[in-house]
Amino acid sequence: MKDSKKKQTIKVALSGQPNCGKSTMFNVLTGATARVGNYPGITVDRMEGVFHAEKYDIEITDLPGTYSLSSYSLEEVVARDVIINEKPDVILCMLDATAIERSLYLTVQLMEMGIPVVVGLNMMDSARKNGVHIDSEKLSSLINTPVVECVARRGVGKDKLMQHVVSIYEAHQEVGNEPLNISYGSELDALLDKMSAEIDDKKFMTYKYPARWTAIKYLEEDSAVLKHGESSGKLHFELLDQVHEINEHIQKSLDSYPEALIADHRYGYINALLKDIVVRKSKVSYDLSDKVDKVLTQRLLGPLIMVGILYAMFYITFNVGAIPQGWVEGLFGWFADLAVRFIPEGLMQSLVVSGMIDGVGAVMGFAPLILIMFAMLVFLEDLGYMSRVAYMFDRVLRSFGLHGASVMPFILSGGIPGGCAVPGVMAARTLRSKKERLATIFTAPFFVCGAKITAFLVLCAAFFPDNADTVMLILTIGSWVAALLVSLLLRKTVITGESTPFIMELPPYRMPTLYGVAVHTLERVWQYVKKAGTVIFAISVLLWVAMTFPQLPDEISQKFDSEIEQVIVAYTGQELVEKKMDIESKRTEDALRYSVAGRIGTGLEKVTQFAGFNWRVNIALFAGVAAKEVIVSTLSTAYSLGEADPDEVIEGDDRSFVDRMREDPSWTMPAVISVFVFMLLYCPCFVTIVVMARESSWSWTIFACVSSLVGSYILSVIIYQAGTHLF
Repeated sequence: MKDSKKKQTIKVALSGQPNCGKSTMFNVLTGATARVGNYPGITVDRMEGVFHAEKYDIEITDLPGTYSLSSYSLEEVVARDVIINEKPDVILCMLDATAIERSLYLTVQLMEMGIPVVVGLNMMDSARKNGVHIDSEKLSSLINTPVVECVARRGVGKDKLMQHVVSIYEAHQEVGNEPLNISYGSELDALLDKMSAEIDDKKFMTYKYPARWTAIKYLEEDSAVLKHGESSGKLHFELLDQVHEINEHIQKSLDSYPEALIADHRYGYINALLKDIVVRKSKVSYDLSDKVDKVLTQRLLGPLIMVGILYAMFYITFNVGAIPQGWVEGLFGWFADLAVRFIPEGLMQSLVVSGMIDGVGAVMGFAPLILIMFAMLVFLEDLGYMSRVAYMFDRVLRSFGLHGASVMPFILSGGIPGGCAVPGVMAARTLRSKKERLATIFTAPFFVCGAKITAFLVLCAAFFPDNADTVMLILTIGSWVAALLVSLLLRKTVITGESTPFIMELPPYRMPTLYGVAVHTLERVWQYVKKAGTVIFAISVLLWVAMTFPQLPDEISQKFDSEIEQVIVAYTGQELVEKKMDIESKRTEDALRYSVAGRIGTGLEKVTQFAGFNWRVNIALFAGVAAKEVIVSTLSTAYSLGEADPDEVIEGDDRSFVDRMREDPSWTMPAVISVFVFMLLYCPCFVTIVVMARESSWSWTIFACVSSLVGSYILSVIIYQAGTHLF
């Protein structure tokens, strides 16, 4: 007896750009079942048909050919409305293999809507004749959706297409499908996240559109979505205000507008899919970007150019920045003179001069260097070069067990000096593999972030005044070497597993505007200055207290007074002055050692002496866990408080704390290098630690911090001991 059980139905929308062979495939699939109708209220033909599979009846609707899902044409509106209102189970998207870049633009938009997609790569015979070779399996793995090679006019691929329609339908019945989430640049991404959260929170048209998709359409100023949003609640007007604000900003900074940036980044994403690893062309016609990329991303020449660019950045930073740096240091020296002149000698004067002015001034003195460094970084980012750097590092990262996408967290963290480990660690969430994500989170804090730059600039200026740019370049390369070697160690031991494929966007080159570079640079510098004026100011005051109290007991202080009285009797002239200064220096050093911070630093010397760290360095490194910039202010305060006669130093001696530090005999060259290595690799600042825990777990974060602390200490000991005995 024949089974009369009715088959389940799968609703499929067949989409594609004009002339891609979509309708031909529709006819091959549906045959005699095809029928022609009209969409309600309009005269555009609606083609429908059925493909009979083993367990399903697959109802196929042939959508009008369209290049995108915008609302500029009737066909686009119809195609989008069918997808949004009728909610097909699967979208079958046909691509022209001879123009795959242009065809993928529609595919990307469909995937952003969150509906499962099966891709038909049509006209493969023509593509091969044109010398175009497409690795469809690789493409499928990269976009995480089935890709089938087809020749519609001969029916090649039709059965395989339907098999994938069934399988992807069954796979997503219970778990659903995640929309494709493309990055549209830091500024648009931040706004999209904010708008999406507001849309979700207020359920603004969420019954009809995905939240992020709605936010994108507002940025694109899609007329159909805006019209629907106007009648859906007051959030519509709030979103419009945000769009207007970003419009003005992008117009001024980039001489562009959001919709153009979104299109650029979509094509950047597509180019990343196709470049080298997916499409190989026998006969290639290059545009200007391709010609430039052929040089800048060439396997050997590209990295050499990148190193040259880095060296030029450091050279300009140190040589040009030295002039305004002197102005800022002179300004804070003037503040210190005023404080000494108007504040009576004592604890209050010490607090203002050593705790506040010297602490904050040491950090602020390097603000001009930070400004110059950030300006060059912003220029390279807006130009589009940073994405090329990421592209070049893909092969290298995979060799060390990392994902190619790890390069962006690394760069954000300070792979190109000036970043911050916090957004770098957060960016690791884009990695799909948990193991690669953990390895990236572990090593991202190794790089030269904006906070570490301050400390390294100080030490370079103190101990390598003639070669500071070269040393900074070595530190930058060293941070990469350390991150890669530690990642390889982790991936071979603690978190083993294969690396996953890499996709990243290559936005087109765009000459930055002066306004845009200025705005983005000043935003970063302001964050640095604000931190110096708030967090570092507060910590500097607390550290002054810790380095001042408790004060020397009266009996010890009286002992120094007695020694001074004895030298007054025994010596005269310059010899008397020198003897008194020696005694006062010993008094101030003993007082600093007697304080809470001094006791901590001195206590740690029992361990850190093997790495060449003196007790002042111990205090600074310990305080650096709060914020790495504090290393500089702590050293400044420690050396300022250690002066025998603060009045004389400020009024008659123009030495900065860098000069005083350079004259400290404990800073041997092995000790300097040891401190550099330790600062580069030891545990990150407190805020980064919290973010690491949020992005992974507290157990993993504690493991990362403890192991990096122990590892950096062992490496510093080896360097110091070897350097001391060999040189």
